[in-house]
Amino acid sequence: MPVRAIRGATQLDVDEREHLFDRTRELVQAVLDANEIDTASLISIFFTCTPDLVADFPAAAAREMGLGDVPLMCAVEIGVPGALPRVVRLMAHVEIDVPRADVQHVYLHGATSLRKDLAQ
Repeated sequence: MPVRAIRGATQLDVDEREHLFDRTRELVQAVLDANEIDTASLISIFFTCTPDLVADFPAAAAREMGLGDVPLMCAVEIGVPGALPRVVRLMAHVEIDVPRADVQHVYLHGATSLRKDLAQ
């Protein structure tokens, strides 16, 4: 089975734990739904947050979704001046039998401005 990387991002309104968890869960579920995959197809998910998000780890929200057996990692995004604030990004590595061009990347809320060519 081929392995593909799926990108996604969402923007938060505020840096609060429950909001971070809600938006992270929404993003992960949207990636799964858009690509018609189940959690058994996930190899790993790498999350980043802009430096202004410190309320909690996006991986903790993913674990709450039942992804405790999927390797998850978080990191801080590069703090580029003028970059979109309060953004959680992900790169999911998935076993999926589709051409790379058919992978559905998911950008939600204000993060749609990051990749207008890919945004939902």
